[in-house]
Amino acid sequence: MSGLRNTGLILLLILLGGCASVPDQPADPSDPLESYNRKVHRFNQIFDDMILKPVAKGYKAIVPEPIDRGITNFFNNIADISSALNNLLQFKLSRAGSDVARLTVNTTIGILGFFDVATNLGLPSYKEDFGQTFGYWGDDSSPYLVLPFLGPSTVRDAVGLGGTIMTNPFLYLNNDPVYWGLSAFDTVDTRADLLSAGKLLEEAALDPYIFIRNAYLQRRRNKIFDGSPPPNPEEEDIWTDESDTDAVDDDSEAATPQPIIRQSAPAPSQ
Repeated sequence: MSGLRNTGLILLLILLGGCASVPDQPADPSDPLESYNRKVHRFNQIFDDMILKPVAKGYKAIVPEPIDRGITNFFNNIADISSALNNLLQFKLSRAGSDVARLTVNTTIGILGFFDVATNLGLPSYKEDFGQTFGYWGDDSSPYLVLPFLGPSTVRDAVGLGGTIMTNPFLYLNNDPVYWGLSAFDTVDTRADLLSAGKLLEEAALDPYIFIRNAYLQRRRNKIFDGSPPPNPEEEDIWTDESDTDAVDDDSEAATPQPIIRQSAPAPSQ
């Protein structure tokens, strides 16, 4: 279920952008599929406006807040299964141990995870996924990709989503209606939890697509490097020395290097 939980966080970004005219902009090397991605982004907006957001609002209206919080805790508890495995694959043994301890405590004392007892006991939640694992082992700058219905992703994270699905215990119930029902329930619950954040993006971004893309890529890079990413060459100022291309008289001052400023991604909301 962690894929769907991540999908919900992603949906916060996809679904909220309004229609906006897009000015001509230079191609971004992190987004070689921008033309395709914008079309899918717009499709996802329409899907959210017509179906997902109304359903989420109805869910929020009829489900009491304590029950809503318990349902969110339940799906977060399931996500700790995949997180523990991915921490092992990254040789982060202490984090994997924390995930296993969280899963054990919340499944038993927390009644299948409806109560987040582990957090109160000081066990942190890491929520690692297969996209982060691929990034840890070198694929840390994958091209941006918008997935139909699922929203912002990268080629790396889209491949990793397959691993997330395979580690979902509900997949092995041999009961498709239960699996798809729980998956839909997780998505609606997540979308309902994010309803209040909608106006923020609408007011903050002149071009919601670029805002979403930059926020997603920076957030994922931050998670891959556990909050301490190395400098990203694409986000640094690049200096060119005019003396390399223009002749300078011996008596004149050396040409001053001129900066070429590249827009860096805005810091994502936490």
